[in-house]
Amino acid sequence: MALAAYLASAVVYGGSLLERRVLTARFGAGLMLVALGIHTFYYLFRWVADVDIPSVDVYDTISFFAWAMAASYLALQLRTKTRVLGAFVAPVISVLMVIASIDLGGSVAGSAALKGTLVIIHVMLSVAGEALFAVASLAGVMYLIQDRLLRKKRDRTLIHLLPSLHDLDRINYICLFWGFSLLTLGILAGSFWARIVWGSHWQWDSKQVWTLLAWGFYAFLLHQRLAIGWQGRKAARWSLLAFVALLLLFILESFLFRSAHTFM
Repeated sequence: MALAAYLASAVVYGGSLLERRVLTARFGAGLMLVALGIHTFYYLFRWVADVDIPSVDVYDTISFFAWAMAASYLALQLRTKTRVLGAFVAPVISVLMVIASIDLGGSVAGSAALKGTLVIIHVMLSVAGEALFAVASLAGVMYLIQDRLLRKKRDRTLIHLLPSLHDLDRINYICLFWGFSLLTLGILAGSFWARIVWGSHWQWDSKQVWTLLAWGFYAFLLHQRLAIGWQGRKAARWSLLAFVALLLLFILESFLFRSAHTFM
């Protein structure tokens, strides 16, 4: 049901771009809110049934990533006039939910090293942080599109439909700041758990190395925004580059290296 509602939201958001109407985008936001409500109810139902949320497997990780993207984007809508950004966010969430609905492999919850409250906290914080990075990159993409339209003075109808550059840059910053904060807390939780089960905070595990590289990339980007004053086009481009790097690191680690974090 959540997947169906997310797909309907993506279709309506796409229609808002074709019709050039913000009202249609508002309806899309309403559908995304319904989808998020169903998705949240699913997790509450599992919590009542005493099932770990999320379990340590591919399905739950991707599903929770989609949930975090939807929740963070809708929360940001309350502070910014960026409803049309959902035309970029909703399709990504829908694709993630479709992938999460495919049998990608069994859970590794049977591993003693991957059981415990700290593991769940580690997964939820880390995935939520990465979901915020995804929203930041999408805001960056829309910023670059809007900025190009304004500079070229093309398609004024679309220019008036898309969010302001100020709001898009603000979303980019908010998502980077909170995404980095959540990822940092997630890494710390995972480090404490590694100390408990393996006797050391650091194991030179490929997932740990990949995560440290991604953390360092985003630490650099956030430093440039806060200390150097990066904003606008430069911040948008680097947030997109950072997320592409995050995806590449994840793909390389998943297919080329063995890891204690392997889910399938």
